[in-house]
Amino acid sequence: MPHVLSGDARIYWRADGDTTLPTLVLGNSLGTDFSLWDPVLPRLMRHFRVVRYDMRGHGASDAPAGPYTMTQLTDDLAAVADAAGLEKFHYCGVSLGGMVGISYAARASNRLDKLVLSNTATGFDAAVWDTRIDAVERGGMAQIADAVMARFYTPAFVARNGLEYQRVRNTMLSLDPQGYIGCCAAIRDMSIAGALSRVSADTLVITGEHDMSTPPERGQAIAAQIPGAQITTLACAHIPMTELPCLWCDTVLGFLDAVPAYDEAQRYAVGLARRKQVLGAEYVERRLEAITPFNQRFQTLITQLAWGQVWTSSRFDDLTRRVAVLSMTTALGRWEEFELHVAAALRAGVEPEVIEETLVQASIYCGVPAANTGFALAGKIIAAHQTTPANRSSK
Repeated sequence: MPHVLSGDARIYWRADGDTTLPTLVLGNSLGTDFSLWDPVLPRLMRHFRVVRYDMRGHGASDAPAGPYTMTQLTDDLAAVADAAGLEKFHYCGVSLGGMVGISYAARASNRLDKLVLSNTATGFDAAVWDTRIDAVERGGMAQIADAVMARFYTPAFVARNGLEYQRVRNTMLSLDPQGYIGCCAAIRDMSIAGALSRVSADTLVITGEHDMSTPPERGQAIAAQIPGAQITTLACAHIPMTELPCLWCDTVLGFLDAVPAYDEAQRYAVGLARRKQVLGAEYVERRLEAITPFNQRFQTLITQLAWGQVWTSSRFDDLTRRVAVLSMTTALGRWEEFELHVAAALRAGVEPEVIEETLVQASIYCGVPAANTGFALAGKIIAAHQTTPANRSSK
């Protein structure tokens, strides 16, 4: 695993995505590790090379004896940026990660482009953290897990007890109490409010309407002191990237200008590239050769709209969008389009079992006759696909 030495601790970090894209560094909250970002990682990677790391005392980073300081945690971020070879990057931190972001952004040596501060604050009553530290010293992480999770998320999200909730809770329970206590002390003792006026990076502050840990007024106070800062409030509690991953990503990507505005010519070029990526360049080139004066305007329209707007949206990953298209074309009996997308899905590596599951579900919601036709058509395409030389070892 990649580690970088920062002072007395090895800090775990990893980079994911296309190295030609801009870099976005993510800083997690107290009580979580870098896996906190898993629900939003696939979408963020469509736009950025994403660097994540574990705060000292958390995850795969070392947990030396504390107390820790905000200066140490900020040095850890700087060490990760050095290890990843970053000359310029965006940074997004939630809770403790936001506090580290403020501290780093105030340094003259920072390499920030834009800064996102999600659900964070610049100071707390020390007694709150003394109480938290005492509870962990007495009973370990299990002593506080349920109370902390109740502040992380809204009651409705907690009541659902979904897989993401369970995963975050399990991460908290697995933490080294010594490392957690060390970071609690860093938050208790920090003095970063005065650093806000020195933050020169373009900044977005995100607050949660139901956030009991860092209520909206805390974010408002931060935004008021950072020159030109923007602020937005989401209908969430303390950890929005888990509870509202789509809306949180919309907010962050919009601020980071990850989805540029195109004119018609640019939209066509982007759409054409995406169309070739999804359907295959050879197929699309054949369709382009078949364009006539009669259908040219229509072909331009669908390339700009279907491929330049819908298929370029990163709200759905490609597999989800393919399953949606197969479901819709089955329901409507658009069998030519269905066959086109079955073949394209197989070429893109989608397993036949996914197509099977889509059609089984379609049999319930679209009717057995529609699914029956879908199975017959898809079965022939799958059989042909598996007999090609490159796929003979497939099922």
